Amino acid sequence: MTYDIIPDIHGQFEKLTGLLRHLGWVRTPAGWRNDDPGRQIVFLGDLIDRGPENAAVLNIVRSVMDAGKAQAVMGNHELNALHYHMPSPTQRGEHLRPHTAKNTRQHASFLREFPLGAKETRDILDWMSQLPLYLETESFRAVHACWEDKIISQLEAETKSGVLQEGQIARAVDETDPLFKLVDVTTKGPEAPLPIGYTFSDKDGTERDQVRVKWWQSGAKTWADLAMSVPDPTELPINSIPSSVSDMTYPKGAKPVFFGHYWLTGEPVLQAPNALCLDYSAGKEGPLIAYRIGDEDQALSPHHIAGLQPSI
Repeated sequence: MTYDIIPDIHGQFEKLTGLLRHLGWVRTPAGWRNDDPGRQIVFLGDLIDRGPENAAVLNIVRSVMDAGKAQAVMGNHELNALHYHMPSPTQRGEHLRPHTAKNTRQHASFLREFPLGAKETRDILDWMSQLPLYLETESFRAVHACWEDKIISQLEAETKSGVLQEGQIARAVDETDPLFKLVDVTTKGPEAPLPIGYTFSDKDGTERDQVRVKWWQSGAKTWADLAMSVPDPTELPINSIPSSVSDMTYPKGAKPVFFGHYWLTGEPVLQAPNALCLDYSAGKEGPLIAYRIGDEDQALSPHHIAGLQPSI
């Protein structure tokens, strides 16, 4: 079996069809097909929002999945959509994701095609709700934002093969519920508290006492090695990171893991010998790229990254 791993599409239909053709997929009257009967696609979530053609992207993804030629995991944008459209069980007239100006703006392109309460909207949300939070094959793992072994094990015990049930979808917005952290880390990535007394200023000048963690950075020794999105690393502690934080990182000997979410730019690189982020900002001006992996592949290689043409 050979898999094409495709990250965050964000409603970019033209980029998706261009990438599929580049990967050898052909549009037929029966849908997208590949001459290789052993080819599969794995979508890494965030299929929607930002781009202009959410419905067209979803039609492709659903049709390929219905044909048994693809799988997909849930991204934070699919989870946000479920929460945005799902009524709050405790607050009359409210939704699980508040309809603030910011939340509505982030979801605007989806809402133009799938208005609140429409039959087509209910149908696509029902479909989204069945997407698992993670996937694992004999040769690799796939997740939207973070694979932390302890959290995945807990999700496996709490859910049905990584799929949230209706009550669990609602619980995933309650920060006092243990399920919240499991879902939040898996779909948005982990954060770690800095030692007491330490803070840093983010790009907007907001003072923060928690840092986003490069969870793929196995063997990191210092806060500067592990922290993301810190404009001035000299603000970070110089002491070693505690084991509670280093335990978040992905083990060196684990299966290769693919993820998206992080809006990278520049030349695609491996984040670790067994970890690869494929999100290079296709939702905006960046390219939609993919990785091809076969069951026989033992190690990740940048040579298996495809779809870097500027026109894609």
